[in-house]
Amino acid sequence: MKKFLSGIIILAVAFAAGFFYWSMQPIVKAGGEAIPFTVTAGSGVRGAAEEVAKSGVPVQPVLLEALARLTGNGGRIKAGSYELEPGTTPQRLVQQLVRGEFAQHSLVVIEGWTFRQMRQAVADNAALKHDTVALSDAELLARVAPDYQQAEGLFFPDTYLFAKGASDLQIYKRAHAVMRKKLEEGWANRAPDLPYKAPYEALVMASIVEKETGQKADRELIAGVFVNRLRKGMLLQTDPTVIYGMGERYQGNIRKRDLQTDTPYNTYTRAGLPPTPIALPGAAALAAALNPARTEALYFVARGDGSSHFSGSLNEHNQAVNKYQR
Repeated sequence: MKKFLSGIIILAVAFAAGFFYWSMQPIVKAGGEAIPFTVTAGSGVRGAAEEVAKSGVPVQPVLLEALARLTGNGGRIKAGSYELEPGTTPQRLVQQLVRGEFAQHSLVVIEGWTFRQMRQAVADNAALKHDTVALSDAELLARVAPDYQQAEGLFFPDTYLFAKGASDLQIYKRAHAVMRKKLEEGWANRAPDLPYKAPYEALVMASIVEKETGQKADRELIAGVFVNRLRKGMLLQTDPTVIYGMGERYQGNIRKRDLQTDTPYNTYTRAGLPPTPIALPGAAALAAALNPARTEALYFVARGDGSSHFSGSLNEHNQAVNKYQR
């Protein structure tokens, strides 16, 4: 009887040692590919272990379930979308499932994009659930920012992380919330005596600065030029607004007749700011619009290397145009 008990104990110890060794070994060795899998709500620890295995993760469901239960995590598995990275051990996998370390996907929204470009990027992202694809801009705006009439400029350009299958509506809501917060903070800390009646006008200016800036160092000066022109009642005469107003008619070239054709966005024919932003401005453009450089300059022209030459008089500006563009 003693020999039998000793044999049982030896087998139990050997099994425990083997089980512990297994739990510490990589399920997929380094150099392999990540394996996506999903745990559905209400599946329980046994169902979760089976779902993991059925997704292609090379692990025995019964062993994974046993590990979760033995570590006291049998009732703590969280439903969601995951990815098993190469080198992950069974112990680490259980931790992922307990902590809800869902697979992270990303959407990059670029500074200076139009809202139309953002919508295309969202529609092209296969990891998102596309709840807004059939909505018009106006319908989408009504769900995200009902206080506004136009969507342009209302979404902050950034990299947004999300779990696979997240609704694209949440991306729009997050991007708008970030833009709103940054605009409110910037407005509260703006320079005195700016020619803006409301934060929205500062957003419009920021979008122009975003599109006009070739080099980061010029942002505050460019904003300063436009602010000076607004104060003096001068036309802004900025090409990016004209291009925006042309819409699909713009084919990469802006001609004299385009500058003379009136649209709500033609700042050569209409005074003041255009009616809406013309792009999605980033944090630096917002900061420049709300705290522009103090300058006497009223004009600037591109040098051809990304930087701009700034002038305080029309005569000096014409000389710079002849030098750098003609």
